[in-house]
Amino acid sequence: MANVNNVRKIRESKMMSKAELARKASVTVQTIDRIEKGNDCRLDTKRKIILALGYKLGERSKVFAETPLADIRGAAQGKSTSKSKVKVRRQTGKGRKQA
Repeated sequence: MANVNNVRKIRESKMMSKAELARKASVTVQTIDRIEKGNDCRLDTKRKIILALGYKLGERSKVFAETPLADIRGAAQGKSTSKSKVKVRRQTGKGRKQA
């Protein structure tokens, strides 16, 4: 799923290499490359990139389109807000009370 973002434009306007942005954001160069190509990334990664580019979280729409601030802040606090599939283990009969 391609996402609209201005990461490359902002990075180049600041005369910053992909490696420098990756280092400041504590992510890999490959991650920066994928994001600049429009691939999706975790909210925590978006938060790191926004801050590494010198923006405040409230200015997120200048870097990434339509990323709710609550999601970015939640990611900063380690809360998961993604709707990814989670495997749920079914309990076996052991340890369950019989009605």
